[in-house]
Amino acid sequence: MQTLIGKKVTQTQVFMTDGSRLPVTKIAVMDMPVVQVKTQEKDKYTALQLGFGERKRASKALQGHSKKAKLEKVPAFFYEVKVNADAAHSIGDVIKVSDVLKPGDLIKVTGVSKGKGFAGGVKRYHFRGGPKTHGQSDRHRAPGSIGQGTTPGRVYKGKRMAGHMGVDRVSVKNLAVIEVSPTEITVKGLIPGGKNTIVLVEKIGEQKNVIGLYKTEPQQEEKVVEEPKETVANEAATEAVVATTTETLAVEEPVSQEQEIKEEAKEVQATAEEQKEEK
Repeated sequence: MQTLIGKKVTQTQVFMTDGSRLPVTKIAVMDMPVVQVKTQEKDKYTALQLGFGERKRASKALQGHSKKAKLEKVPAFFYEVKVNADAAHSIGDVIKVSDVLKPGDLIKVTGVSKGKGFAGGVKRYHFRGGPKTHGQSDRHRAPGSIGQGTTPGRVYKGKRMAGHMGVDRVSVKNLAVIEVSPTEITVKGLIPGGKNTIVLVEKIGEQKNVIGLYKTEPQQEEKVVEEPKETVANEAATEAVVATTTETLAVEEPVSQEQEIKEEAKEVQATAEEQKEEK
């Protein structure tokens, strides 16, 4: 099993450990259930029918088809992938992303290109156009001759001319896988199609020299531990008691010193009077 179904998310850039900067495409992926198994005896070929996504509304036919695979929800997309006859897969199996791809793999991505509408030969096939001088005022983007004269007397099929451009099935080969996660893969380069379009990812080889992705360490935020309300209340009460105690001590200290001074003065007077009486 070398194939995955994905959805194009966005295009961005990443930095590698050697300092290089690469343009990449992010593709959303998920674990895919096996909805149906095609066999050589019954269908004359071997393949697996995979499901991708979830469908909000489904016909009774699709609901019954999904129930055979014991799926709770009907997949949004179905796609058949050819496998070898000896591949051991059964209905209801789940194919994980990590079982197919890893960083350093080379893949082929197939999708439908963006629609460009009706385009001329210059845009569609990169024609050079006519001369810009010698009286040529309206031949700058003209297609030019499209065939011979009386023989053959017609335009050959496949002649490159103006027409509808885009919405073609396009494959891009030898794209390197930079990073793999259970929900997303990062691929070097660009792939066909617009955002949120379905693409087919197929593994075709592996890189010899794999350069790792540069990752910045996330800054750890300081955790503020909230103390229980009871502890806060007890601390507040303790602080209030200490404050009142210090205030009382500050008030009482000068009074006690005055009393001691008065008592000492009385004792001095008493001793002086006793000495006078003795004399």
